[in-house]
Amino acid sequence: MKRKGLKFYFNIYCKILAQDLKSKMSYRADFIISTIGMIFTNIAGFISFWILFSNFPSIDGWSYYEILFLYGFSLISLTPVQCLFDNNWSLRTYVYSGDFIKYCFRPINLFFYFQSEIFDIKGLGQLAFGIGTIAYSWNKLGLDFTPLILLKLIIFMITSSLIMIAVQNAAAATCFWIQNSFYVLDFVMSFKDYSKYPITIFSPVFRFIFTFIMPIAFIAYYPSIVILRPDEVPLLSWLSPFIGILFFFLSYKFWMYGASKYSGTGS
Repeated sequence: MKRKGLKFYFNIYCKILAQDLKSKMSYRADFIISTIGMIFTNIAGFISFWILFSNFPSIDGWSYYEILFLYGFSLISLTPVQCLFDNNWSLRTYVYSGDFIKYCFRPINLFFYFQSEIFDIKGLGQLAFGIGTIAYSWNKLGLDFTPLILLKLIIFMITSSLIMIAVQNAAAATCFWIQNSFYVLDFVMSFKDYSKYPITIFSPVFRFIFTFIMPIAFIAYYPSIVILRPDEVPLLSWLSPFIGILFFFLSYKFWMYGASKYSGTGS
């Protein structure tokens, strides 16, 4: 069988995306309410930082605008997992019901086909809020802005987003072996809320966990240091793009391995 290239998958994705968006637009009230809810959630996070720093000028050497930068960075980095991989939340339902079998007989990559079926457009609101937050904190911090810095920012944002995608892929794929896997996925994804804080505020035990076991420190903290404190960049910050790519690749292999063990009988 001839191997299909990126152009083929891009065209397929555009067609699936158009169909999904058309379906969502038929329920505009639900879309509007959900989007407003997400906006208020992000605003609440913004306000919580303001209240916290109204009592403390800094936290472990991190100023209000530096942590606000981390918050914006984490929002942008977490957008792809919400927009492009939201179907992972439904994986267990398809597996247990036996409906996952419909994805197994298409002449295209199984992982791509399953993930591309859903696009959560509400995540674009989170993206816009994240960009606005970074732009605001960037201005307040008086950071330099050059084409090279912008390139670094884009590369680190893209690769850091792969970390949370990898974590979600791996957690979702446990449904191929564990019946109550929802609790695994829900528990693992709850850690993303800690990605908006510098890991230096946590105890050494949690620093180790958030770096080497549940690597949420690579979602915002380590990549942000490259921009915020260019003279204090640790080795792990420079390695974060490679770590993101490696974790995503391993999670993809784990997801596909689980899918290969699927019997199609449901649970």
